[in-house]
Amino acid sequence: MAFFKKKQAGEAEIDLSRLPKHIGIIMDGNGRWAKKRGLPRTAGHAAGAETFRSVAYYCRDLGIPYLTVYAFSTENWKRPEEEVSAIMDLLRKYLLEALEKMQKDGFRIRFLGDITALPEELRDLCLETVEVGNQVDAKYQINVCLNYGGRDEIIRAAKAWAKDVAEGRVLAEDLTEEAFSRYLDSRGIPDPDLIIRPSGELRLSNFLPWQGAYSEFYFTDELWPDFDAKVLDKALVSYQSRQRRFGGV
Repeated sequence: MAFFKKKQAGEAEIDLSRLPKHIGIIMDGNGRWAKKRGLPRTAGHAAGAETFRSVAYYCRDLGIPYLTVYAFSTENWKRPEEEVSAIMDLLRKYLLEALEKMQKDGFRIRFLGDITALPEELRDLCLETVEVGNQVDAKYQINVCLNYGGRDEIIRAAKAWAKDVAEGRVLAEDLTEEAFSRYLDSRGIPDPDLIIRPSGELRLSNFLPWQGAYSEFYFTDELWPDFDAKVLDKALVSYQSRQRRFGGV
């Protein structure tokens, strides 16, 4: 397993006392990375999965409590069946690996998104991964956005809230942002301080629109399989150079 190395001479200086508590990453550019090398798109996803593994451990080693990654969106079902199948196989592989290593390596996994639409075997594996992770005394949590869309999440939350109102469990006039957040997939998780998007695209693509309302953003041209410690360090340094006022002065 190739882990990222800590800061080398001449690389970006990170203030380890001011790290974000929660980083979100849109893992984008796998297909283009493969195309540039004359490889099938599935090869790009395999390379991207290895990058995810390294990034996850690097964030853990830095002491960042939460990492959320965009693994598969509600729109990704439109891709060719072969590509979707390859992505699901990769997810299965890494979840089986996680089940073996969560306790030893000190992390747990949670899923954001509607996993009911996943193949039954993978859905059951997700539920088992969460159940096992709940037994791990870990200070580091990886949130995997799987069959996730930000608007879909908000609609599902709104339906759940409306049902509770209709059945008398809550009062409509008591609705607040904090109360509504408890209906989201991300309930109990702090909002991301920093959202990173590689691949040169300058959009969120339906990634955490509610939670990212006050996030700092960092965009980079590197394709996801080429993302490495130096890029993440630059994003962290950029984040630490900003003043977060949350609408104040």
